Amino acid sequence: MSLQVRGNLRKMVTRLGPPVEYLLRLGEQEVALNEYIGREIALSYCGEIHCVHCGRKSSKSFGQGYCYPCFRDLPECDSCIVKPETCHYEAGTCRDPAWGLKNCFQDHYVYLANSSGIKVGITRGSQIPTRWMDQGATQALPIARVKNRLQSGLVEVALKQHVADRTDWRKMLKGAAEQVDLAQVRDELLAQCGAEVGALQQRFGVDAIVLLGDAIEQPIEYPVVDYPAKITSLNFDKTERVAGRLEGIKGQYLILDSGVINIRKFGGYMVEFTEVVS
Repeated sequence: MSLQVRGNLRKMVTRLGPPVEYLLRLGEQEVALNEYIGREIALSYCGEIHCVHCGRKSSKSFGQGYCYPCFRDLPECDSCIVKPETCHYEAGTCRDPAWGLKNCFQDHYVYLANSSGIKVGITRGSQIPTRWMDQGATQALPIARVKNRLQSGLVEVALKQHVADRTDWRKMLKGAAEQVDLAQVRDELLAQCGAEVGALQQRFGVDAIVLLGDAIEQPIEYPVVDYPAKITSLNFDKTERVAGRLEGIKGQYLILDSGVINIRKFGGYMVEFTEVVS
């Protein structure tokens, strides 16, 4: 009998490989997806969306899985999460100061990653290497340890004048990025931004922004047997059933012979997973 699991989608769980191990979360159940590589699967949208935070039934998903009230009110949905340099905690307007203290006032890392090319990003220390796997990076290197999210965002702003801060997801899904010497890129980038980073260290203290000249690069491999020549994006809002042979998994995307689908985008959607047996 083929496997059949139903539940509300969540972001896939990743475990560093090689290759990366993926678990598809459907409510309280998990499906070990790597074992389905090369096999026919189907994901069927059941017509319901439930908020990933409060569980409320919603007619639409906001911010990758939230109902509108949670998207409007939760601190993790605030605009400063996307743009950390705009953190407004000190202004006394944080949506939840206790949440801010716990999540934003801890060590963050500024890093370089190679997914669709070189990019700069930031993440909490607890999210290494998860953040890199979620982005489909094949190489990653921490370049600075920073005391809080605001400061990490300010460092990122200085660096992204010279390097991208976004992943081209289409390019990322067409194959492995060409290998580069991230340590050399780091050294060149920090030399270009020396004045800006130095000014931030003077402002917040040298201990607040520590450059990591001896960090070790993390290589990452993904369970992909065949990359698509052409990217066709699949969407539960347009079609209720997504099916095909699972050719691979990278980032938060399933790569099927019929197209690709971003699982994280559809957080909260009630979906049934089935292995298709002919």
